[in-house]
This record gives sequence, C-alpha cells and structure tokens, in this order.
Amino acid sequence: MSMRSPLGRARGLGAARSGAAHFWVQRVTAIALAPLGLWFAIGVIRLAGADYTAVKAFLGKPWNSTLLIMAILFAIWHGILGIQVVIEDYVHGDAKKWSGLIGIRLLGGFLAVFTTVSILKVAFGG
Repeated sequence: MSMRSPLGRARGLGAARSGAAHFWVQRVTAIALAPLGLWFAIGVIRLAGADYTAVKAFLGKPWNSTLLIMAILFAIWHGILGIQVVIEDYVHGDAKKWSGLIGIRLLGGFLAVFTTVSILKVAFGG
C-alpha cells in the first residue's frame, strides 16, 4: 500500500515532451529526402557507366557535392530517428536499450563524417 497520490505515482511515467519534436524532425527529414532522392536517382542514372574522371567532374561542381552531402546527412539522420523508435519500442532492459541508442548515434556520427570527408576528397581531388 502506497501513501502517494495517483498523480504522484503517474508523474514521470508519461511522455518526456520530446515525442512531438522527434515526430516533426522525422517528417521534415522525410520531406527533404524526397527531392534529394529524386536528384540522387537522376544523378546516378546520368553517371551510369561513367569513369572516375566523370564522377569527379560531377562532384567537382559545388552544387552537386553540396546536394549529395545533404542527401547523405538527411538519410543518416532519418535512419537514426527510425532505428531509435524501434529500439525504444522493442528492446527491453535499460542497459540494452541505452547501449543500442548510444551505438546507433555513434555509428551515425561516424558514417556522417566518413561520407562527408569521402565526398569532399573526391570533389577537391584526392
């Protein structure tokens, strides 16, 4: 038998007030990925069968390298948000849940830096 009121027992068990922000960021990244994905698909089709020099010339244009970096960063961010929801909903146990959340953020950060550096290296000669 607890001496706490029902409000006292429920406090802290509800939403952490970040659900709406997470929802909107996931939707904004999805909306941003629509035109970026279309641009990427057209670029890949145009570069099909191209050699390294053609790809380097394509990425050497600031507009193309910027759009590619944006597409990859938005895709990674969107993926992290989606996997975060899966981990929060289906992984049980605090240690597993937190290690999964930290791991996916570290992996996403690594991929973001690695792909950005790789694109810039090709774009600026390397």
